[in-house]
Order: sequence, then structure tokens, then C-alpha cells
Amino acid sequence: MKRLLSNLIFSILLINTIYSLALAHHAKEKYCFDCMHKYKIGDKKNDTYKFEIDLQNNDLSKKVKEQLNDKKTGLVSYILFENNKILVDQNRKSKYRRGYYPSHSVGKSLVSLVTGYAVCDGYINSVFDNIDYPTVANTLYKDQKLLNLLNMQAGDEPIVGQRFYRKDNRINGKGTNVNSTPIKSVLKRHFVGKTGYDPGNHYNYSAMTTNVIMNYVIYKTDDDWEKLLHKIFVVDAKVEKSVYFGKSLEKHKFSNRKKGEYGRYSFYAQRYDYLRIAKLIMNHWKNDTCVGKYLKTIYENRVDKKKDKYSKFIGNHAVTQSYGGQFHFDPIGIEKRPILMMDGFAGQQVVIDFNKNKIITVHSTDAHYDWYSLVYLQLEPGLFYRPVRNN
Repeated sequence: MKRLLSNLIFSILLINTIYSLALAHHAKEKYCFDCMHKYKIGDKKNDTYKFEIDLQNNDLSKKVKEQLNDKKTGLVSYILFENNKILVDQNRKSKYRRGYYPSHSVGKSLVSLVTGYAVCDGYINSVFDNIDYPTVANTLYKDQKLLNLLNMQAGDEPIVGQRFYRKDNRINGKGTNVNSTPIKSVLKRHFVGKTGYDPGNHYNYSAMTTNVIMNYVIYKTDDDWEKLLHKIFVVDAKVEKSVYFGKSLEKHKFSNRKKGEYGRYSFYAQRYDYLRIAKLIMNHWKNDTCVGKYLKTIYENRVDKKKDKYSKFIGNHAVTQSYGGQFHFDPIGIEKRPILMMDGFAGQQVVIDFNKNKIITVHSTDAHYDWYSLVYLQLEPGLFYRPVRNN
């Protein structure tokens, strides 16, 4: 009885916390697909994976429709995929050009996927090895263990990141934007000769750390960089249309755009292609491939966020308690099974529940939709959160 009462109290507190987060503030994103040079991956039409569709008319589908009709929520796309079938699939017209949805920080997780492929294809030896990357010489990233970077434990918080600053992509929280400035320039101006904290100790959500990882992979793969991207997204994920990683080079600048370290985790894809990429990740995990073993390694070596109290993100980022390899894990109340979560500014969400064979993708222009009902409850978090299913 005491345990039942304790669970009930915890459930009520969690509902109140998540509901408050969902209504706390708007997080409107600035969309500019054409502002930057990009790595184009694939063609307009590829040899693609076709989904089986079995749309359900239930409480969830009605809730999604209600949220889409209310433009104040910001919701523009929702897909629920379970046991190899799309069960809910709804969207509305939005400002996203030609149907390309931005990933924002979901792209950080996709950089990790690319890193896993680079390890499995022999370009990188192991996530436990120190990086050998001349570009970061004389900076706090020099010779760091790759796993520390993947886990956002690079010790770079005195300079950048959310542990001490509100933003993850600005030097000292207000200076240079590390996403729109090439990495060599950022390092030269702000990191050369600077020291940070000891790596491997503190979780610090930092865009700079991800960009170091991405450009390290570009360095290690050399002329095979775009070939590797093609293998991942076109051959293996079987995306339907071209997908893109952004470059940290704005359109009005004309450096050598084909060569050089311009890696930026910003990613753009069509709504079904995000689902195809998530399905690829699920397949690797379930089939215990080399990339699957990479994913399980970073899961086993995930780190405690210390509740990430300094974050104002809404959704997967805020509700998860641990972080591993650029992915969020261990949502509150659902720690007993592996659930991989990706989160991006303004409400972009990708969730993969490996045990339940379930994927949820959400895209939004403003994180003001009912995340608790559309995402959290669909993960069946326990006695007081089990959603009603209509067969």
C-alpha cells in the first residue's frame, strides 16, 4: 500500500512538472534553409524503403489532429511507427521550404550515428581512444578521449556550453556562434592556449563539442567523407529524397566549399526520411551489428546529467536523466528499458523504444504542443501513465 501511494505521489508530481514545462514559454525557431552551404546526400529520388501503413482512429490520433489544428502549439508533423507499421501520420502545411524539416540538436545525435559508422568502417579505431586531430592542437580538446566528447564531458564549460551559460552554441553564452563560424576560426580566437576542466567529470551540453566530433570524422575519413554519408543515408537508411548536413559557412562566403573542415551538425530531411533514419538505428540495435554494438557501448557508458537543472529545453532533453554518445537516455519513470531519445530546439523530437519496437517523430515550429500526451504517454511509463488503447 505504501509503495502504491508513493508511486501515485510521484506520478502526480511528474504530471505537474511536465505540464508546467509544456506551458512555460514559447521556443520559436528561426528557419533558414538557404542561409548556409550544405553537404548534399543523395538525389531527388533514391531507391527507398516503403512503409506499411495501418492508420488508427483512436484517442492519440484525435489528440494529434487537435494539436495540429491549433497553430499556437507549433506542431507541424507527428508520426507513430510501431511493429513495422505507421499507425499515426499527420501533418500540416508550414514555413518549411519544400518539406525539409530542420533537426536543430537532433542533428547532434545524427553526428553520433555517422561517428559509429566511421568506427565500424575502420576510419576511427575506438571511442575509447584519444583523438588525433591537428586542428585542435594547443586547445583543451587536444588528445581527448573520443568518448568524453561524445558524452559532452570535454571540460569546455568555462568557454561554451549550458553548464555555465544559457546557450549551447555561443562563446561565453553571448559571443561567437560556433555553428556559423568555421571550426579553425573559433578555435584560434577562443580556445588556443586556454584550459578547461578535467575531461570526463561534468556533463556540459555544448554545440562546440559536437562540431569538434563531426570535423574530426571529416578529417579521419578525408576523401571518403561524402562517400560515407551516402552509404549511411542513401544505401542503408534508404531515404527517399536528398538529405543535408549544414556547413559552418554562410552562403555569402566563398571559400573552398568542397574541401575543409566546415562540419556543422544542422541537418535537414523530409518527415518520412527522419523515420527511415530512426528505423535504421533501431535495426542496428536489434540486429547487434557493428553499429548496433557502437550504440550499445555508448548506452553502457552513458553519464548522469545531474538532472540538467540549468536547461530550459522542453521535451526529451528535459525529462531524460542520462546522456550517452550524443543521445538522451533514461526518461523519468522509464529507466528499466533502453529508450533512445533525440531532442532539438523548438520541439523537434525523435524517440526509439527498442523493446516496444516503437518510433515517434515530431516536428514543430514552436515547442508549445502537448509533449506529455504525444510523446511521454506513448512510451507506456507505468501503472499511472498507461495510455488507453483502442483496438
